[in-house]
Amino acid sequence: MQVRTAALRIYADGKSVEALRERLVELNVQSQEIVARADADGRELTADEQEQVDLIFAEFEATEADIERREKIDAQARRLAQPQPRKTPPQDPNPEDAEQPANSRRTRVEAVDRHPGRWGFAHIGEYAQAVVRASAPNGYVDNRLVIRGAPSTSSQEGIGADGGFAVPPDFRSEIAEKVMAENTLLARTDQMQTASNTLVMPKDESSPWDTVGPQAYWTDELAQLQQSKANLSQSSVATHKLTVLTPISEELLSDAPAMDSYLRRKAPERINWKIEEAIFRGDGVGKPLGILNSPATITVADLGSNQPADSIVPQNILDMHSRMPARNRANAVWLINQDVEPQLNQMQYAGSGANPNIWPVYLPPGGLSAAPYGTLMGRPVIPTEACSILGDVGDIAFVDLSQYLTVIKTSGIRVDVSMHLYFDYDAMAFRFIIRIGGQPWWSKPWTRRDSNSPTLSAYVVLDNRTGS
Repeated sequence: MQVRTAALRIYADGKSVEALRERLVELNVQSQEIVARADADGRELTADEQEQVDLIFAEFEATEADIERREKIDAQARRLAQPQPRKTPPQDPNPEDAEQPANSRRTRVEAVDRHPGRWGFAHIGEYAQAVVRASAPNGYVDNRLVIRGAPSTSSQEGIGADGGFAVPPDFRSEIAEKVMAENTLLARTDQMQTASNTLVMPKDESSPWDTVGPQAYWTDELAQLQQSKANLSQSSVATHKLTVLTPISEELLSDAPAMDSYLRRKAPERINWKIEEAIFRGDGVGKPLGILNSPATITVADLGSNQPADSIVPQNILDMHSRMPARNRANAVWLINQDVEPQLNQMQYAGSGANPNIWPVYLPPGGLSAAPYGTLMGRPVIPTEACSILGDVGDIAFVDLSQYLTVIKTSGIRVDVSMHLYFDYDAMAFRFIIRIGGQPWWSKPWTRRDSNSPTLSAYVVLDNRTGS
């Protein structure tokens, strides 16, 4: 009873049924991991492990009971929301239909506007099971699949051999929200939308001190104003198709909550990774042009023989920071491979003199007993697998992602489902499609006012460190 009470208390904050189902999946994974460790060691479960599994079982049952209660309440609400049957037969608005056979009459279907953005489905698992039933020979077609225009444009009446059903918009938007989440690189870029597959935009890459483009002049009173011409060029960004095709087994389909949690988690993960990789290191062929391959990116040299191979030293950080335009530093972030973190944690700066003071570059005053600040030169440090391995160019980068343009087609993420593609495998196919393009706004580094000074760029990386 104590475990049951604790489990209910965990979800007393008003979490949705979907969140409870995700918790069931997490609990199942935890129990499987415990058993897997014991099997790998060739032993029985220890007393502590048995107790952990028993606690998981108890919380699993309590969560299931909580879900059942919430679903019953939802079912009651649906019944109350259903329209009452008419007392008298309605007038036929089209008298010509009165002479037609009964089986050729148009069917009137009433729909309940519960979860309108989901076409009445409580979650994507319930929707998928409805598609399974509709796809079976002589199967039952749920009205909710038809009323809202669910058959996809590629299907034939919704159940063709090559067709399927479009997923309700709310489920698609939930996937899109995770792809556009604040903790992604995409969210930090300069995003634009387009209804076409290509966006053509004017741009002006001149610096404030350039002699081309709009100019400012000191002008005497009553003197004629001097004019200057804009220096605009065109930038064309094509959107590229990014797809995920996922077969879902019959076993997973039968467990609607697990399938719902799986798709909500895995589809955004895969899409996010491909977009993040392209933003940083895409080659521009069939995908966005990444920062690492941009002609505007500056590669800062290492210290040569004075720097060990595969190392990062304070001077590298100072050199990279100095090549970022001052006005872009407020938006810039450090992108690193996770293997760079030990280098940052040990990095220290020594003062001059006979007894120089030593200051940690990345760690707080508490040293290793406290968490790192998470900033370098005052800007956030973001680990990403898109960065190169330690020691290679691109293992650390200092970039202003607001100077990277991403173009997303206004249709957003399209999600379709079909039972026919993997029919012989007894599996359902979920297809996710998004069209996205991207490239750095700048096509070359900035030339300084003093042409002898080093160039500047919103994209700075550290060169290879070979120790020679």
